[in-house]
Amino acid sequence: MNQSILFPDIQSWVPDKQAVLFSAQQAGALIHCLVSKTELEKLSGQVISNQQQALEVFVQYRFDLEELAEQLIEDEEFNTEGIIEVVS
Repeated sequence: MNQSILFPDIQSWVPDKQAVLFSAQQAGALIHCLVSKTELEKLSGQVISNQQQALEVFVQYRFDLEELAEQLIEDEEFNTEGIIEVVS
């Protein structure tokens, strides 16, 4: 894992995007990352029915999601809003 990209242990549910928002820090810059409910369901093999369950699945798969996000950050795969959308 690249130590120049750090992931604080903070995440939140974004209802209008049906996704979990988490952050990364690289060279002092804050980078917002999103992983959709659909992607969490695909990764976990579970049907997610509420935000609490989505956050629990995120925590369970945090390491894998951070690795995916790290690669997307290194590849500069930002969307038009400047956000990293984590997909496997």
